[in-house]
Amino acid sequence: MRHGVKKAKLQRTASHRKALLANQACSLIHHGRITTTLAKAKALRPFVEKLITMGKDGSLHARRRALAILPQPGTVKKLFDEVATATKERQGGYTRIVKLGERKTDSAPMALIEIIDLPQLTAAAPAVATSTSANSTPEPAPAATESAPAEDTPQA
Repeated sequence: MRHGVKKAKLQRTASHRKALLANQACSLIHHGRITTTLAKAKALRPFVEKLITMGKDGSLHARRRALAILPQPGTVKKLFDEVATATKERQGGYTRIVKLGERKTDSAPMALIEIIDLPQLTAAAPAVATSTSANSTPEPAPAATESAPAEDTPQA
């Protein structure tokens, strides 16, 4: 019986589930948001929030614990440098799950999970210029001209 066990099994073995959550956590930290099934998003949320809390601690011990959990050292660096500093004022609830509807192929409920305070997600997306003519050529970028001599070169 599963008295008091709240962890979702996701129909996987323990090692497969551990690898799945670690890889999805790496993708979420790296990209800021990922699309996955609702069950996986709900299982990923407490996993990632514990990692972000670990990143906010910032100690060497916490960094080594995160390296033991996450397979990519670059992701751990981003977790401790960018994500932890972006969420330092928040006391918890670092992630948001948005339901997207059902997947066309198998009608699985899909969800978007994202880290709330990352600056690249809250910044407005840059507008993309569209051309009206198919034959139009892009204008070349203006060449950088040096208007003043460098400071450390002697003048004659």
